Amino acid sequence: MSTLLCFGFGYSASTLARRLLARGWTVRGTSRDPAKRALDGVALYPFDRATPLPDEALAGVTHVLTSIAPDDAGDPVLDVEAERLGALPDLAWAGYLGTTAVYGDRAGGWVDETAEVAPTSARGRRRVDAERAWLASGLPVHVFRLAGIYGPGRSAVDQLRAGTARRIVKPGQVFSRIHVDDIASVLEASIARPNPGAIYNVCDDEPAPPQDVVAYAAERLGLPVPPDLPFETADLSPMARSFYADNRRVSNARIKHELGVRLAFDTYRAGIDAIVDATP
Repeated sequence: MSTLLCFGFGYSASTLARRLLARGWTVRGTSRDPAKRALDGVALYPFDRATPLPDEALAGVTHVLTSIAPDDAGDPVLDVEAERLGALPDLAWAGYLGTTAVYGDRAGGWVDETAEVAPTSARGRRRVDAERAWLASGLPVHVFRLAGIYGPGRSAVDQLRAGTARRIVKPGQVFSRIHVDDIASVLEASIARPNPGAIYNVCDDEPAPPQDVVAYAAERLGLPVPPDLPFETADLSPMARSFYADNRRVSNARIKHELGVRLAFDTYRAGIDAIVDATP
């Protein structure tokens, strides 16, 4: 029996969990509020620096996935549970969900997994430190650098329907992105072909300006395209503004060549089409 333990049972982890449950896996997870993230068949446990997992959560675990972000003190999962994870007798695979923010700003240029990391933000620097700590942990770790995640319930389609979509325009700016179902496909492929120490970019084929994504979604919905809003004058939170400090195109060649992944949503248009077609 295969048992997956997810530290942080959020959007990506729950998408993977549904697939593995259908294949007969046991899935457990952690959440700050287990009642709010309940999924049939998944036992959820509270976890933070002050709340280690009970022994029952770790019993029989063969695979571990973490999406918990590092804090100022480091990586909470490693700091609290590294010793017990290392003692698991049947642990075959561990996945760390990171971010392409570790590459920093490349002035719109392409990066792959061989590029030096050069984060421009404190958030990115914490991610680099966490990656390195996981890779040095002695666990069978695989690092997945995720681009901007979208999918049902979290997309330009949903923002347009809610009336909150904005087309922020910064000339020359592009972002890479990835549909949540394709994240699950990459993780499944890695579980099937474990290669501890590997690092994978997880993104689609077409980095694109964010305003283009909103415009396409509006056209598909038959809604007016929101007007251009210049980045310089846009009312953005410091966090949102910080994302525009980095401009890069991220290569996904490794997940295709090494893991044999075929993306279901290789461009934002394919992903938007599926979301629009699946909802009234």
